Amino acid sequence: MRPFSYQRATDPDMAVQALGAAAAANNPLTQAPAQPLAGGTTLLDLMKLDVMRPAAIVDINPLAQAWSAIEPKGDSLRLGALAKMSDVAAHDEIERNYPVIANSLKLAASAQLRNMATLGGNVMQRTRCSYFRDVSYEHCNKRNPGSGCAAMDGVNRMHAVLGVSDQCIATYPGDFAQALIALDAMVEITGKAGTRSMPFAQLHKAPGSTPDIETTLQPGELISAFAMPGRWPRSVYLKARDRQSYEFALSSAAVALDVQDGTIRDARVALGGVATVPWRAREAEALLKGQKFDEALAQRVADAAFADARGRRHNSFKIALGKRVVARALQQAVTMEI
Repeated sequence: MRPFSYQRATDPDMAVQALGAAAAANNPLTQAPAQPLAGGTTLLDLMKLDVMRPAAIVDINPLAQAWSAIEPKGDSLRLGALAKMSDVAAHDEIERNYPVIANSLKLAASAQLRNMATLGGNVMQRTRCSYFRDVSYEHCNKRNPGSGCAAMDGVNRMHAVLGVSDQCIATYPGDFAQALIALDAMVEITGKAGTRSMPFAQLHKAPGSTPDIETTLQPGELISAFAMPGRWPRSVYLKARDRQSYEFALSSAAVALDVQDGTIRDARVALGGVATVPWRAREAEALLKGQKFDEALAQRVADAAFADARGRRHNSFKIALGKRVVARALQQAVTMEI
């Protein structure tokens, strides 16, 4: 690991100021002038690999008292960004009214990691692309802008088939983010100008021509909370992976349905493991609304979800797999007892 400065922030203003000051220093020898430290389950890995080289680390764990609340209130839910994944996954009301959130967190990591990792850190985790995580590969536009993408013609079995560009095909690896984007979550962001909110769907940026810029956060800003409108007791998170324990998704689906008298009044479908960012399949959702569920409808919805998919040499199987995952997740959501 490379040398870095360490500062422990005792309140939000101190954290924002410390992160902003380090960012303003703009050290040309570092790819990330300052980074917040919460659970550290991703940051420390990437620092050890020399992928991230922050000049400063700002410990924000003292903010947990204010930023870790789990607050279901009537038909809404607010989650502090420093809440631990394990605490949220095991919360009775979340398991009952937002099972898609509980399941996405339970399937996201080992029990030990869930006890350490925070919600805010989880949604900010970076890709598992081996070409990004191994600095011996020069050609990675996320790590070395303008150098190219080694995954294009390399081993790309784990890579994205949706939201790709000619600059990057790295997959967004998270699980919890699919539940958030499916439920129309809002993200609360704290920065120098105070607190602002925006749709979670606007947090991550598709690679386009600048795959090294992954989110819309400004220097010094921190995620402080997530908020979800409504309750979704009929919701599931289904994850297909190479092994049952602690593995990233080959394909996953977050599905939430509002069904009355056999008719689907509202539907949410989000995809994981197959896209460059948390992915909402809105065209697929539109096919479900106002319909009675059957296998033929599930297949049409699955086809629509992957209509724009672009496979490559090793990952084209994800298109067929993803369709099966969507269809099965819909079946599970329709038939679950609530």
